[in-house]
Amino acid sequence: MTRIVRSALLQCAYTGDKQTMIDKHVNYVEQAASQGAQVMCFQELFYSPYFCQVQDVVHYSWSESVPDGPTTTLMQQIAAKHKIVLIVPLYEKDDAGIYYNTGVVIDSDGTFLGKYRKTHLPHLPGFWEKFYFRPGNTGYPVFETSVGRVGLYICYDRHFPEGARVLGLNGAEIVFMPSATSRGLSQHLWKIEQTSHAIANGYFVGTINRVGVEAEFGANNYYGQSYFCDPKGQFVGDVASEDADELVVRELNLDLIQDVRNTWQFYRDRRPDMYDGIVAS
Repeated sequence: MTRIVRSALLQCAYTGDKQTMIDKHVNYVEQAASQGAQVMCFQELFYSPYFCQVQDVVHYSWSESVPDGPTTTLMQQIAAKHKIVLIVPLYEKDDAGIYYNTGVVIDSDGTFLGKYRKTHLPHLPGFWEKFYFRPGNTGYPVFETSVGRVGLYICYDRHFPEGARVLGLNGAEIVFMPSATSRGLSQHLWKIEQTSHAIANGYFVGTINRVGVEAEFGANNYYGQSYFCDPKGQFVGDVASEDADELVVRELNLDLIQDVRNTWQFYRDRRPDMYDGIVAS
């Protein structure tokens, strides 16, 4: 029997406050579920602006505990209501003064399956992430969900092939890559890196970017263009708009993973015994 997973991504502009962003996403989950979506991923730090454009302790207040914080609890209820797997990126408070850029994974019955903490953190003008987050310490977990094995890689992580490979080795079938990426130096990489990860590792990728301008943080202009790609690196349907909110819903044929891996034997032919230099200090 063919394994078809109807999957959704949401790119959207910041509304101006946390509650309306949460309400907006809850509404889009309902829309996605009405279109038959079985799994859905939100954008990086979904309920807030991308505040890392400045360094100000006031923005620590966006953080919440996981899994017992209010947003995770709400999304567990929403996932169960609509019978949909949710990937929810948010600002996690682990302890006093200890914060992470985190993605929460919730199964379609509302079960909290776990979390991934962003591993690689940029620290340069416009992306002062080390002011707000500790580097992640979760490794690269793959979550057994009702739709298959799901992994997570967040924004700046996508520039590093090592974690993307580990997700494949750990059994990921779909890897979601939520981002907050503005126009600039890396825009031309947007359709290259994620499709390359899909090809090199033989899995589907769903990648999201914000849209709109958050003028209070330097007028960064996010360029959207969220998409799914298959293990051949081909887009599944159209790439989303550059400047408008968009719910992207696509059918992913997970049987294609085995077909591609039978053709491109990258896992068989890799030589980990020859790669010690990759991790040399």
